[in-house]
Amino acid sequence: MRMMATALAAAALVACSPPGGTEEGATVPKPIMAWGDLLNRPQPQPDATLAYGQDALQIVDIWQPKGKGPFPAVIMLHGGCWQTDVAERDIMNWIADDLRSHGVGVWNIEYRGVDRGGGYPGTYQDVGAAADLFARAGATYGFAMDTPRIAIGHSAGGHLALWLARRPELAAGDALRGRDPIRIDVAISQGGLPDLRAGAASVDHACGAEAPRAMAGDDYARTSPPEMPVGEAVEMQFNNDRDRITPPATGEAYIAAMAKRGRTVTMAVTPGEGHVELIAPDSVSWAKQRAAILQALGREAK
Repeated sequence: MRMMATALAAAALVACSPPGGTEEGATVPKPIMAWGDLLNRPQPQPDATLAYGQDALQIVDIWQPKGKGPFPAVIMLHGGCWQTDVAERDIMNWIADDLRSHGVGVWNIEYRGVDRGGGYPGTYQDVGAAADLFARAGATYGFAMDTPRIAIGHSAGGHLALWLARRPELAAGDALRGRDPIRIDVAISQGGLPDLRAGAASVDHACGAEAPRAMAGDDYARTSPPEMPVGEAVEMQFNNDRDRITPPATGEAYIAAMAKRGRTVTMAVTPGEGHVELIAPDSVSWAKQRAAILQALGREAK
């Protein structure tokens, strides 16, 4: 686990901290979660790990529900400002375990960040290859292949989930598209950063501007969902009103951009929660996301 390993990660944590001080007589707001509130918990573990390439980061953690399958499954993508030294896939373990306990498998993808040979085009090639492997090999791990295909990603991973949903619409022969790209039915952005152009122009954002620039490769029409070809997947955003990394305004800007292109994108905003709660299994915002996933899969919550 590499979260908080660098000064960039520390900046992100500061940005997630609640504002200090209240006016006299005002109700003191409940503190939002800091990263340690999640990462210091006992960490659940996946059932298997599968390589999809030669690099140590080209792996997928597989989470299999107990009982007789086949089970529906989701493709999961972690955040961390697109940088491996900020975060790896295991920050998603708690919600992966929660989905597993609700009868939903998880295909939790690791990928090379911009600091480990990723960026443009490496990160996209990794995400595409790992997701396509789900389509080919998921049944081997007890996953149903005839249920809606859902991609869910947190923060920078929200960008990648939306990108994955748009990927099949890239031109035939495009190296980022691949020969037979997986079709995503529902893309869920958990406090995502969908607009690379906005990220590259940002000032004082916790993720900085260099990482989104490296992800864009100056080719926004193939890498940034607001400018990519419009696909058929349902796109959902979940944001929290005390999230300083991706406040609701980030999601609202994406909604507006897509409305101009004739597409409706939904957003659910949870009050009183921040960036970490989006991937905390006992949060209100995660309960909403889980409910949306189960509904999309035609399953009832336990």
